[in-house]
Amino acid sequence: MNQTKIIAHRGSKGTHPENTLEAIEEAIQVGSDGIEIDVHLSLDKEIIVIHDETVDRTTDGKGRVQDLTLMELKKMDAGSWFSPEYTNCRIPTLKEVFYFLAEIDYKGLVNIELKTDHYSYPGIEEKVITFAAEKKWPFTVEYSSFNYQTLIRLKEVDSSCKIALLFENNGENVAFLGSDIPVRMWHPKLSWFKNKSLFETPEIPVRVWTVNKSKDIQYCLSKQVAGIITDYPQKALEIRNKW
Repeated sequence: MNQTKIIAHRGSKGTHPENTLEAIEEAIQVGSDGIEIDVHLSLDKEIIVIHDETVDRTTDGKGRVQDLTLMELKKMDAGSWFSPEYTNCRIPTLKEVFYFLAEIDYKGLVNIELKTDHYSYPGIEEKVITFAAEKKWPFTVEYSSFNYQTLIRLKEVDSSCKIALLFENNGENVAFLGSDIPVRMWHPKLSWFKNKSLFETPEIPVRVWTVNKSKDIQYCLSKQVAGIITDYPQKALEIRNKW
């Protein structure tokens, strides 16, 4: 049986400012098998690593990512909302994240969540795939989204790309996107998985989100899930190692 992978949600989100290089570096230093990050497009069509559609929650700025240029986004403090010691954190681009990971020869998984469930960001799928194909990276890249049209478009751009279906509820856990795109990985919410797995094992491998409590981490390990997406990768790794 393959070991359950520990995937750091937005980097080590529980201990560092989410979706920053600092959070990603921490996730790698503790030994995470994978990193999950979120992307949007800026006004000047740069691929920006941030979770929300706006910068309000995680920076000292205000406004929608799609209305701001990269230069404007880069001026924002993306760390002190979390803790004063992170005042120098900046919002990274996907390019910066990839080059940082390549520099340290990271060999794990990078899961890119395309945040197209509120704004569709026309062309984002092509942009992300084209960028990811520019070089041979030491890590593997997979894509996820709550927007199934985005996953279909990713497959149209690159039929070999790996996609995972993000969902919260029954009925969203489909095995095919259209007639010709089989789904090979599900990323369900923890509550859905717990409910489901009491009665039956999901028919497709799952990486469950967001699993932070010790008892939930242990539960997912006992169910031998493909992966656990967690804000506290170090804690999850310690529990897995004892397991």
